[in-house]
Amino acid sequence: MKTDRGDFTLHAQVEGPEDGPQVMFANSLGTHLHLWDQVVALLPAGLRIIRYDMRGHGQSDVPEPPYSMGQLISDAEAVCDALDVRDCLFVGLSVGGMVAQGLAVKRPEIMRAMVLSNTAAKIGNAALWQDRIADLERLGMAGISDTVMPRWFGKGFYGTPEMAPWRAMLAATPQDGYSGICAAIAGTDFYTTTSGLRLPTLGIAGSEDGATPPDLVRETVDLIPGSQFALMRRTGHLPCVEDPAGYAALLNRFLEETGHMSPIS
Repeated sequence: MKTDRGDFTLHAQVEGPEDGPQVMFANSLGTHLHLWDQVVALLPAGLRIIRYDMRGHGQSDVPEPPYSMGQLISDAEAVCDALDVRDCLFVGLSVGGMVAQGLAVKRPEIMRAMVLSNTAAKIGNAALWQDRIADLERLGMAGISDTVMPRWFGKGFYGTPEMAPWRAMLAATPQDGYSGICAAIAGTDFYTTTSGLRLPTLGIAGSEDGATPPDLVRETVDLIPGSQFALMRRTGHLPCVEDPAGYAALLNRFLEETGHMSPIS
C-alpha cells in the first residue's frame, strides 16, 4: 500500500488479520522492508505485521535531501495513522530505532512496547555523518559498500556468498535517500527525551556490531526504567540477517512477556 505524504508516497506492506496484535518494523539505513523477511517467517501466526520503506529507500519515493529526524518520525506516524496502528509492538533497527524513540514520545498511544535494535539515542556525531555524505558523493553507493559491510556483519558472515544480496541491497539504495537519512541521524540526540519514556523496552545488540557497539545500545536502553537488554553473539549490525532464528526467539519471548501474544508453545 502507499501512504500519501503530499509531494511523495511511502510504501508499506501489511500481513495477517486486521484484528491481530500489531507489530510494526522500521528498517535501517541502506536497507528496505525485506530486511525482516526471515524473522517475520518465524513469528507466530495471528499477528498483524506492518513493514514500511523509509523515504528514499525501497519502493518509497525519494524526496530531495537532506531529511530531518522529525520528518522520519512524521513518516512513521503517517503510516500508522493510515493503517490504524495503535497499541503495537514497534521494532526499530538502527535509524529505525531512533524513529521508534521519537514516535514513542510524540504519539505514545501508537505503541505499547518497543524493541530498540542496534541503535542508540545518538549515533556518531555531525562530523562523522558529513564525512559519510562526502564519501558517498565521491564514490557512489557501490563505492561505499566496502566500508559499510564490515560494520554490518560479523566475521563469520562477512565475505560469504550469503552477504551478496545485502551488498546489492545497499548498492541499489538511491543515493539521495541514503544521504538524506545520514543528515537526519547527524542532527539527532535523544538522550533527554528517551530518558523520559516509560514503556516496556527490549534492547538488542550484536557483539560484533561496528556501527552501534553493544555498550552504546545498552547505554540507551538503560535510560528507560525496567528495560531489558539482549546481546546476540557473533553478529554485527544486522543480527536479524545473520541469526534470524535467534532474533525471532527474542521477539517471541518479548511478545509473550509484554502480553502482546498468548503464551507461545
